[in-house]
Amino acid sequence: MSVTPIARRPRADASAQKPLQKGQQTKAAIVDAALGLATQIGLEGLSIGALAEVMQMSKSGVFAHFGSREELQISVVREYHTRFEEEVFYPALDAPRGLPRLRKLFDNWMKRTSVEIDSGCIYISGAVEFDDRPGPVRDALASSVNTWLTAMRRAIEMAIQESHLDATTDAAQMAFEVHALILALHYEARFLRSPDSVQRALTAFEGIVQRYGGLPSVQDMSLPSPGAARTQG
Repeated sequence: MSVTPIARRPRADASAQKPLQKGQQTKAAIVDAALGLATQIGLEGLSIGALAEVMQMSKSGVFAHFGSREELQISVVREYHTRFEEEVFYPALDAPRGLPRLRKLFDNWMKRTSVEIDSGCIYISGAVEFDDRPGPVRDALASSVNTWLTAMRRAIEMAIQESHLDATTDAAQMAFEVHALILALHYEARFLRSPDSVQRALTAFEGIVQRYGGLPSVQDMSLPSPGAARTQG
């Protein structure tokens, strides 16, 4: 089960978009409610019956829009992926290529993560539920996460190309480390209730960036690259 790769979407004016048909509106409302439930009880906890109760619909009415519980779960994964892109990825494209865009990606990710400390993250809870359960739901989850991590790695590669990071930077390794600190943040904040976990994650990101030759966040990106500075010294 593949998920649409991250790419710049046309920002059409809302008034120019065609209104959804009644059936589409109902399905969208069901998916929205299902996503809200899934963040609380997990994808595995979703059921046609529970969703019908929340929506005040019959089970057959909910079932008619999806055909199976599995398709409902996949629809929730797709909706989560879409919202993640809209909140984290697309706004970052307005930042200049290189380290400014990478920082913006991380800042957006942190904003969403800070909210999800309370509400829950489908990517993380879904990985726990489906890590050893092959099938379309696991495939949809894995595709979503891989799409995002690929985008993060590409942002790092751009930062290397722009000489905002050292030319020897291993983009895959750096992306791994950034992803790891987000996972640690969820564990520390959501499970251990550590009050300073968000600040520690921000500090850790700066440490990662500077270890790979990036300028401190307070520096203007028009300054010479770290590599150039070392050469001149």
